Amino acid sequence: MKILSPALSQLARIRMGRIEHFMQYPLQVQQQVFQNLLSAAQYTEFGKQYGFSNIFKIDEFKQRVPVHNYESIKPYIQRTMEGEQNVLWNTPIKWFAKSSGTTADKSKFIPVSVESLDDNHYRAGRDVFSLYYNNFPDSDVLTGKSLVIGGSHQVNKLSPDSDSYYGDLSAVMLQNMPFYGNMIRTPDLSIALMDEWEEKIERMANAVIHENVTSIAGVPTWTIVLIKRIFELTGTDNLADVWPNLEVYMHGGVSFTPYREQFRRLIRKPGMNYLESYNASEGFFAAQDVIGEEGLLLFLNHGIFYEFMPMEEYGKESPRTLQLHEVETGKNYALIISTNGGLWRYLVGDTVQFVSLAPYRIRVSGRTKSFINAFGEELIVDNTDKAIAKACEVTGAVVNDYTAAPVYFSEQGNGGHEWLIEFEQAPASLEQFTATLDGTLKTINSDYEAKRHKDIALRGPLVHVMAPGTFTEWLKSKGKLGGQHKVPRLSNERNVLEEILRFVEKH
Repeated sequence: MKILSPALSQLARIRMGRIEHFMQYPLQVQQQVFQNLLSAAQYTEFGKQYGFSNIFKIDEFKQRVPVHNYESIKPYIQRTMEGEQNVLWNTPIKWFAKSSGTTADKSKFIPVSVESLDDNHYRAGRDVFSLYYNNFPDSDVLTGKSLVIGGSHQVNKLSPDSDSYYGDLSAVMLQNMPFYGNMIRTPDLSIALMDEWEEKIERMANAVIHENVTSIAGVPTWTIVLIKRIFELTGTDNLADVWPNLEVYMHGGVSFTPYREQFRRLIRKPGMNYLESYNASEGFFAAQDVIGEEGLLLFLNHGIFYEFMPMEEYGKESPRTLQLHEVETGKNYALIISTNGGLWRYLVGDTVQFVSLAPYRIRVSGRTKSFINAFGEELIVDNTDKAIAKACEVTGAVVNDYTAAPVYFSEQGNGGHEWLIEFEQAPASLEQFTATLDGTLKTINSDYEAKRHKDIALRGPLVHVMAPGTFTEWLKSKGKLGGQHKVPRLSNERNVLEEILRFVEKH
């Protein structure tokens, strides 16, 4: 198989020429993407509503079309899900990527067009390998199999008589994968699309042990679960013993920082590489172009037009947004996209910072709201507030305040969420309170529900009861009592939670 490596490397170099083009001419490329999007959608219902056919400048577009979140664009998506076409995009939409819910919905359904698959997701996937080959021209990564870990939802019909389907993004992509993608991917589609994770991990582990796996792609959470099961089956504690030709792990979706050291222990191999990407149901936005250095190259010719909202504009009725030539390094921006899947001035919910302007490289700095997303559960404050309220209703408790943070994967066990809760009135049963909290979160957040399934990736909540006045005294000790200062409800890092626990222990 190694005879293929020079040819594959040559194909990667050809694609690198196109990547280097948008790196060299970013503004011109984005202008062309903008024009192509409006031209394609000018006769859609959305395009006619906002007069796309006579918009010629980006400033006009920003003046006419408001910034949308999922709630405001949902009516258009709902019409498409009910079978109406030419609503948001000019080609038929038959697929929808199901992702974590918003304040009003357990799940979001993002329209996926043929163009968004071919010109965004699949093109970006090819470009990731091109960037990798550009770093390692003698790589043999495409002469073996790529282990793809994803697809926690089986592909389903929207309704019995519908010809439209939904699943999480990885399931949609696997179902529509071009033949060349299926040639290098493992495991078989029948396993990859299973939605029962306990059986899926078992069958996946047995199916891939004897493959020549050279790359792995997936979120760290499930990857660790699979690796540990492979260790149990093979009797080793080093993945390099199972797959000696393994050379790269491609990760994204959640911060890799807490997992980095653990992966080094799981894969003890000199020269093992790690490549970060930034993709979501809404689009594939960026990937690491220089291995080992911070920053993800923003993909500018992949059917997405980008705007960047300074965080001081967040929440305003008509927020000011910036184009590429206006951004600065080190500042937080909310990411806004218009796509070839029919999302228009759509607020993704992530915040990014630019680490380089030539070329444009970003890093994901967080979410526009307080959140926990250490395991892909995308838990937001609205979710936890509702769950706390339900637990209080069931147990007769009254909560003064709370904060929560992740418990990361370790050698001792899987991940979880640790809660510090201060009660005005304690629950009759803390066990019942915790169970109701957990159960409500499963009900209102599908990604949390998936991660909690049978405790495979995420164990139940760990709740500590704080003495009355704890949070007030902690804020007072920091000189932050009163005004706008408050304990953060959710944190994606453990700094705040551990600081409060140290304060409690000391005092």
